[in-house]
Amino acid sequence: MSYIPGVLVYVRQGDKVLLMHRNKEPNLGLWIAPGGKVEPGESPYETGCREMLEETGLHVSNLQLRGFCTEVSPFPEWMWFLFIFVTEHFHGELLADEREGNLSWVSLDTYFNELSIPQADRIFAPRILNGSTEDMFQAKFTYDQDLKLVNWQAY
Repeated sequence: MSYIPGVLVYVRQGDKVLLMHRNKEPNLGLWIAPGGKVEPGESPYETGCREMLEETGLHVSNLQLRGFCTEVSPFPEWMWFLFIFVTEHFHGELLADEREGNLSWVSLDTYFNELSIPQADRIFAPRILNGSTEDMFQAKFTYDQDLKLVNWQAY
C-alpha cells in the first residue's frame, strides 16, 4: 500500500476563503481548496506554491501548515497523506485553470453551512480555518468501497 502525498491551500481574505468548484474527478461538483499532488523532488510547501500559481494565478507565501490528514480506503488510488496550509499572503491576478474548476471568494459561513463539500473537508475545514494559528489538526479518515466516510479519528 502506498499513499499519495497531496496539498490543499486555503487562501483567506478577511472572512472569505478562495475555493474551487470542481468540474472533474476527484470531487466533481464539490467546493474544495485548491491544491494537488506533491511531485518528485518537491516539498509540500513548494507544491502548495506551485499548485496555487497553476490553478489560481496567485503567488502565495507564508503558508502555515495547519492540518495533516490521512485518508484510507479499500482502493490503492484512494490513499492520501494531505498537508493542509492556510495563508493570507498572496499577490497576482486571479486566473482560474478552468480544466480544474471555477474559483470564487466565499464567506466562511457560506462555506461551512451552504456549499457541497467533501465529507472530510466538512470536518477538518472549520477546525483549521477557525482555530488559532498555533493549532494543528491531525486526523485519519476511513472510507468504504463506495468512498463514503465511515469513520474518522482526530489525534
